[in-house]
Amino acid sequence: MENRLSSLLQKWTSISLMLRIFVGLLVGAFIGIVAPHFTAISILGQVFVNALKAVAPVLVAVLVSSSIAKAGRGLGARFKTVITLYLMTTFFAALIAVILSTMFPVTIMLKDAAGDTAPSGLADVFSTLLNNMVANPIQSISSASYIGILFWSIIGGVALKLRASKATIEMVCDFAEVISQVVRWIIQFAPFGIFGLVFSSVSESGLDIFTDYGKLLMSLVGCMLFSYVIVNPFISFLYIHRNPYPLLWKCFRESGLNAFFTRSSAANIPVNMSLCHRMGIDEDFYSVSIPLGSTINMNGAAITITVLSLAVAHTMGVKVNFTSALFLSLIATLGACGASGVAGGSLLLVPMACSFFGIGQDIAMQAVAVGFIIGVVQDSVETALNSSGDAFFTITAEMHDKFKIKTQKTEGC
Repeated sequence: MENRLSSLLQKWTSISLMLRIFVGLLVGAFIGIVAPHFTAISILGQVFVNALKAVAPVLVAVLVSSSIAKAGRGLGARFKTVITLYLMTTFFAALIAVILSTMFPVTIMLKDAAGDTAPSGLADVFSTLLNNMVANPIQSISSASYIGILFWSIIGGVALKLRASKATIEMVCDFAEVISQVVRWIIQFAPFGIFGLVFSSVSESGLDIFTDYGKLLMSLVGCMLFSYVIVNPFISFLYIHRNPYPLLWKCFRESGLNAFFTRSSAANIPVNMSLCHRMGIDEDFYSVSIPLGSTINMNGAAITITVLSLAVAHTMGVKVNFTSALFLSLIATLGACGASGVAGGSLLLVPMACSFFGIGQDIAMQAVAVGFIIGVVQDSVETALNSSGDAFFTITAEMHDKFKIKTQKTEGC
């Protein structure tokens, strides 16, 4: 019996993971259409996402600490590159959203107000962000607050590097490898998780959101696709001096697709780390840059904030000039970077952006309600853009570093 089970597992893992996920996607969509009442199937998706969410905070904490503790020189330049890429592309995403929303203005019906409390300004966003940063580290891990996990893990890693013995550092590194192996086992069951998630989406989500809010959805998704397919590859090309689309397609296939259906950047952190590991990226680098990206690489969030706030402005007849548009892009960029520390994510930052146009919170929160209605599509595309971008720019930064070293050697010769 044990041999048969082992043989079965070997056959299962020998098949391409992406092929298994694709089959799960097709089967889930088919059953969702023909037998939507089999609701028990959706449990598979819930279990898969919850398993990834459960292990991700621990994975980030131990990997970041161990990476800092054992890191050598040469990582600083790569971190500078990847942070620049994260922030620059988030700003460009907001700017694109402003341009396209001005060229193709969208209005929305403002009638049902949302009940959540939104931050009144950037000060509230960054106050929450800083408080989350210095929160109890155990609480940060249990609540998956990645800004807090990153902060304490970096502090712990530096302390290990300065004070711990070699044996202690090796023990922490061994523990990190154990957690990484657990993640690899969980990812092997991704096809079942995707099967359940696709079934749930197809069986539960009707077509009403496409008819009632189709124009708004097209504006949001169009901006996100333009950012993902045109802007991000162009910026990557400037850094790596080679065709970025094979890398973009790989990141979409192995990270973006999973992020689209899980709708959780936290659940996708282990997936991105696994992708970087298979791509041969330095573990000391990606174990920090990936969770960092889930906090500050927020292209999709910046687009959501910008498009919805401009939709409210257009509905209210507010004129937006170039200076205002540029400032809105900056607000959306800064706000998006703090979105992970605000309950409700990017949607609850829309009133903050609307306040710049003198629009009150009562009206702006109605746009948040609309955002929650279309969230099944908006949040899926936003998460796919944000999370796959973490891997894309991490790999870009690594390739840029290698390209620079190669160029220096050539010039030296």
